[in-house]
Amino acid sequence: MTGLRERKKERTRQRIAAAALRLFTERGFDAVTVNEIAAAAEVAKATLFAYFPTKEALILHGVGDDDLAGIVARRPSGRTPLEALRAHHRDLAATQLPESELEEVLARVRVIHRSPALHEAANGLLYQQRAALARVLAEEYGPAAAALMAAQIAASLSTLQERYFQSLLAGASAATAGRALAENVELAFDLLAHGLDRTEGR
Repeated sequence: MTGLRERKKERTRQRIAAAALRLFTERGFDAVTVNEIAAAAEVAKATLFAYFPTKEALILHGVGDDDLAGIVARRPSGRTPLEALRAHHRDLAATQLPESELEEVLARVRVIHRSPALHEAANGLLYQQRAALARVLAEEYGPAAAALMAAQIAASLSTLQERYFQSLLAGASAATAGRALAENVELAFDLLAHGLDRTEGR
């Protein structure tokens, strides 16, 4: 019974997210109300908020969810923070986005790009992610070094994501964009590990 309930909850969640994405795509994020989304998904407003605590969460679910702080905190003995993060993002890059999910992901990206409110909300989530990483790093490196390290790591990861989605939006296949992402992950972590001089002669 537990499995059945969980599947039902997941179907409800997907129905709400799909209704929100459809309306946001048609009319823009700011022009759509939560009441309209609930009606389109055929759920009560309270039910919608049980799955998505804010209107922004309807489109930003997943943004900033990568537990960078946890990856660093739980890394094996003898592995540096950068080595742990590189391994994690290498694995992510190797997991190709299914073509069946491509249109939904790109639709979400387009909605975010068109809304200053969503940009601000996404930046807030990424700031929280960066701050959590800095707190973990501070235990080993001190607050100043940790803040600088976290800022550089976060900026690099954000740029990797931006280039990946720009490639997809420009028409690249998921496979082509994924291969470029894998190469850029290695370049990004080489630069983080060895500094900007790593680019000399390229």
